[in-house]
Amino acid sequence: METTNFKIDSSNSNIDWTGRKVTGAHNGTIGIKEGHFILNDGKINGGNIVINTSSIKILDVTDPDTNAQFAGHLASDDFFSIEKFPTAAFDILSVKEVSNGKYYLEGNLTIKDITHLAGFETEVKSNQNTLSLVGKLIIDRTKYDIKFRSGNFFKDLGDTLIYNDFELDFNITAEAAFSAQSKN
Repeated sequence: METTNFKIDSSNSNIDWTGRKVTGAHNGTIGIKEGHFILNDGKINGGNIVINTSSIKILDVTDPDTNAQFAGHLASDDFFSIEKFPTAAFDILSVKEVSNGKYYLEGNLTIKDITHLAGFETEVKSNQNTLSLVGKLIIDRTKYDIKFRSGNFFKDLGDTLIYNDFELDFNITAEAAFSAQSKN
């Protein structure tokens, strides 16, 4: 059995986020600090992704002052408490092959030091030197103590309500770090 460890290339990887509210949506990017994937005989078998929460950017708000105010609010305790929790992580616990090159990854998602089981379908392409992973993870923010303007916790929000689910669209590139043969 051949095992290959692929290290995430943060500079060639990105995560797009989308958060929705009654009156529309906001979107942006967030960076990957580090991570890796383990492949056994060419099939993904494990790994993790560490997200740099302080790298969150808002793309749809073009006014610099409004953008800075919004970014500050996302960094606050109302949302991600970035000063206390500069990273979030997804640690893969199990992998199910859905079809050739498509997998369902399930693992522990940790945001604000709160961990819950989460999963998403992904498409993985790899050769001996590189791996690409594309997928979408939908997260219920209220599970991670992000309750600001949630209809589950506050009444009469009207058009200020923010929906609980937000999306992370992953487009990750990883480079082979090492390969080892094991005898079974």
